[in-house]
Order: sequence, then structure tokens, then C-alpha cells
Amino acid sequence: MEDLPLNALRAFAAVYAHGGVRQAARELGIAHSSVSRHLAELSRWAGVPLLHASAGRGALRFTAQGESLGRATLVGLQAIAQAAAAVREVRPAHAVTVSTSPSFAVRWLLPRLPLLERAHPRIELSVQVDQRLDALDDGRIDLAIRMGPGPWPGLHAEPLMDDALYPVMSPAAWLAAGSPNRPEQLARLRLLHDRDPQAGWERWRQVHGPRTLSLQRGARFTSSDLVLRAAVQGQGVALARDRLAADDLTAGVLLRPFGELAVPLGPSYWLVRPTGEPRSSVRAVWAWLRWQADASRTIGSPESRSLSRN
Repeated sequence: MEDLPLNALRAFAAVYAHGGVRQAARELGIAHSSVSRHLAELSRWAGVPLLHASAGRGALRFTAQGESLGRATLVGLQAIAQAAAAVREVRPAHAVTVSTSPSFAVRWLLPRLPLLERAHPRIELSVQVDQRLDALDDGRIDLAIRMGPGPWPGLHAEPLMDDALYPVMSPAAWLAAGSPNRPEQLARLRLLHDRDPQAGWERWRQVHGPRTLSLQRGARFTSSDLVLRAAVQGQGVALARDRLAADDLTAGVLLRPFGELAVPLGPSYWLVRPTGEPRSSVRAVWAWLRWQADASRTIGSPESRSLSRN
């Protein structure tokens, strides 16, 4: 143990996990050059090359020895991390941690937490913004709400809610644009883009058109929450996820200019947890989330404040 270059091994494991030096440096919070020095140190210590000499001119390629050492080091460090987390964070039985995406946390989950507190006053619910499914492996996260085409191997996953896409605008922007109420009028409106690949305007154009709609113009945002906030401010028309825009529609700060027209997405939100029998408090939160999902309004309900296409 005294001879092991632990810092170099940690850096090498990060490089092996990410397949690149720059990504490893970002994870470790150190300079790119420091990671490179650790790799050189480890190669000298091992006495054999761990990376092929051509690695600097393209994608990293590990030698057979590098593959073996990288795999073993990564598995070992992950086991240490899990054991350390279990020792450091001994939570009470009624504490539950949920992870989800930033937009879903802000738009759907947080507004409903007072209801959870009233239904289960003993449960202490913590919310983490983390979209990595491997975050469930170390025991610090009890369950997750994920968006995408589940299920996922090695995890217990159940569909939670479906979703749909439709354009939304602020009432002021809608009036200023001449009260558009037909999809072909999108061609003269300023589009707002969500970087979410499942919520792109191309999906709307394929179903409702217009075919000539230019998707190159318009501002782009890195989260659904940001694109909806931009729409509320009157910056343009956004293609919204129904589940995330529902409260703004009910409050009247957004409206649907094209009535009930929508693009159904099918099952889009999943409840995910590690396999095995969960604690009673986790089961209670799981059941409560399903109840809240069932209680959510359906697509096309009166609360949607869509406009008739007269």
C-alpha cells in the first residue's frame, strides 16, 4: 500500500471512465496538465505503457495492461466510494432522497412537496438534481424520476406519466403577433428552442407543419424551464412539454394559440429505483408520486387555456 501512487491511480481511473483527459480533469477539478503528469507518473511506476503512443493525436487507446489496470482501479474506487458513503451518511429510516432533472424538479415536483408533507409528515424528502442513472448505485439516492425511453437494465423502472408537445406564448406576445391561431402562421413568429432532443420543433413540423418552417432561427435554451420562462417574458413561441407548462397555463401567463393541437409523446417520465426491496418510507414516496401523477390534469383539459381555432 505504501508504494501505490494513489493520486495517479485516481486520475487514471477517471481517464479510463471518461475515455479522455479533459473530461477527467473536469471531474477531478484539476488542470488538464496535472492529469497528464499523473498518467506519466503511473506509467513509470508500472514499468509498462498504459496508453498507445498515438493517443495524443486522437481518441485514447489503452494498452492491454492499461485496460486491465483501468478496469480494476475503477471498480475498486467505486466500491470504496459506496462504502464511504454508507459510513458517512447514516440517514434515519424516514429520510428519502429523490433525484430528477432540473426542469422537472422546479416545474412539477417542488410545487407538490407541501402535499407530501401533509400526507406523510414524518418523511424527510431531499431532492437532488442529477440525471445520471449510475447515481443510484452508491445508496445515497433512493429513487429517481427520469425522462426518456425507459426502462433501463439493472434497475426497477415503472412508467409514471405520458406527455405531449404543443406551442405556447404569453398573452401579450400572442396579441402583439396578431392573435395567430393556425400552425402555418408559425412561419412569421420567433421560435424558442429547447435543447432537449425529445422536444424539438422538428417533431411538431412533421405532424402539424408548416413544412416551410425554418428551424435555424430563434434563441436556444439548455433546459425546458428556461425556454418556458423566456416564453412567459414574451420572447417568442416555445414548444412546451405539457407536464412542465401546465401550471403556467392554469395561471394564465401562457396560452396555447393553436387550440388542442399537440404531438403525443407517450410514456415520458419514469419512476426508477435500485432492484431489491425498498424501505417503507421509499415505498410511501413511490406510491405518493404515482398518486400525484394520476391526479395530474389530462391533455386537453379545460385548465389548458387553449384558444379555439375560429
